[in-house]
Amino acid sequence: MTNANKIEINEIEKKSEDNIKIVVENLSKNFSVKSLGEKKAKEFTALKDFNIQVKEGEFLTIVGPSGCGKSTLLDILAGLSKPSTGEVYIDNKLLKGPALDRGIVLQGYALLPWRTVRQNIEFGLEIKKTPKSERKAISDKFIGLVGLVGFEDRLPNELSGGMKQRVAIARALAYDPEVLLMDEPFGAVDAQTRDLLQDELLRIWEKTNKTIIFITHSIDEAVFLADRVVVMSGNSGEIKEILKVDLPRPRNVGDVRTSPGFNWIKHHVSELLHNNDENYKKKVVSNVDVAEAISPSTTI
Repeated sequence: MTNANKIEINEIEKKSEDNIKIVVENLSKNFSVKSLGEKKAKEFTALKDFNIQVKEGEFLTIVGPSGCGKSTLLDILAGLSKPSTGEVYIDNKLLKGPALDRGIVLQGYALLPWRTVRQNIEFGLEIKKTPKSERKAISDKFIGLVGLVGFEDRLPNELSGGMKQRVAIARALAYDPEVLLMDEPFGAVDAQTRDLLQDELLRIWEKTNKTIIFITHSIDEAVFLADRVVVMSGNSGEIKEILKVDLPRPRNVGDVRTSPGFNWIKHHVSELLHNNDENYKKKVVSNVDVAEAISPSTTI
């Protein structure tokens, strides 16, 4: 990796001026893996020299094949795992472990089955020791925000998959984290529900202005939601390319996915994911002029 791709310390000190929320600096994560019948463990690299800066209020999606290190990165950002090398800064502070400044939404909902919708949403507030009277007002707000009014006293086994994911999102937002980490949250629902949840998530994001890092296998989902898409390489745990999604907001599924700009970016991401050349040169595309890319101007 060239020096241009390294994040220097003086850049980290300046990041508040540039509205940067998260700095990931030279991050790598290795695991020792012992195969059946082998005496000596081998080292497996899940992430390698991962560098990125995420702006406050940005919606960043990360897409890549299985095993490319997406979820490993999210575990490190959540403070659930420590990197082998490198550092993460949030608001210019070194990340050292889990904290209430980050909310997590997983594919499997992770709802407590004995607690009602309201009680699940208030769980983080209880940990935060928010007074009971305030908890009800806050849970009412987020129950309304995710469209679950009338379902406050239902248990998880009485809800559809889409409704369970709405509860998980409301729970993550209720204790007011500054960063929302989402690991394939819509992967377990049907296609129609997934489209509805994507629209709802964008509506919620526009109202709350949270910084969101969203992991997905779906190219359509990655491009539709994002300000920028990080494309991961298949087996080396590295960034292949970062694309700016310069499509107008607010967005809805029906309009955006039929636009030429969306389909050009989607096609480019697909080409990157299917290019297995290990010598592929990583680059950052900070400004993709979609119209120019689709129909290049010619100079006479």
